[in-house]
Amino acid sequence: MGLATAKIVGRDHTVVLCDVRQDRLDDAAATLNDLGVDASVVNCDVTDSGAVAELLGAASKLGTVASVIHTAGVSPSMGPADYVMRTNAVGTVNVNEAFYATGGEGSVIVNVASMAAHMLPAEFVPTAQFPLALSDGDAFWDAMMAACDPIPEQARPGYAYALSKTFVKWYSQSQAERFNQRGLRIVSVSPGSVDTEMGRLEEQAGAGAMVADAAVPRWGKPEEMAELLAFCASEKAGYLTGTDILNDGGVIASMTERARVAAAG
Repeated sequence: MGLATAKIVGRDHTVVLCDVRQDRLDDAAATLNDLGVDASVVNCDVTDSGAVAELLGAASKLGTVASVIHTAGVSPSMGPADYVMRTNAVGTVNVNEAFYATGGEGSVIVNVASMAAHMLPAEFVPTAQFPLALSDGDAFWDAMMAACDPIPEQARPGYAYALSKTFVKWYSQSQAERFNQRGLRIVSVSPGSVDTEMGRLEEQAGAGAMVADAAVPRWGKPEEMAELLAFCASEKAGYLTGTDILNDGGVIASMTERARVAAAG
């Protein structure tokens, strides 16, 4: 999704790509350069706040940072719960807070949440602990991992994923007023099952069944997500902030309606 978005944003902006894998960075840069997109690369682990600050600093040297489209994240099949939580939740805090500190007026950050952020029952979400992310990182981490502890081990990465993405959605909504005080916008997008390498990893873990039962029974295309991400980051969306846009082919709508019908029957 990040590369597909860079192809659109790169039509009229200089693009800085970030990833932890140099081979993927090099391939993406080559693809963009072939399209005439001016792209530079920075190898950066979003879980390292110092590295993220250096990333934003490097981007600032190329000109005013117009937008950050934060697509870095991992899915349940990619590692244990702590790895998923650190990448998705802590990584989001690191990237957003670095952007908040350096973004110029009119800039925007677009975070990637997930339709999973719309699935957890409220009683399973330690929302009261979420603000610790801004005041006490260690306490935030402990609270998030403590929430995972009661979950059976085999299901823990999936729960950590849903919880981390629920946090991303909460952060993108709750911090809008603070960001606006600096002239910044903040938005999140919640994709459904997207036909990417990471998305297909989850096909046998439940994503395939959800796609089959969706209002639009197919996988989403990276380009469909990219168009939305690029729009959110553009001046056309200047009134859009503090909200999450669910782009899931109707999965959540279908699940919600089926549950209502079942309960009524």
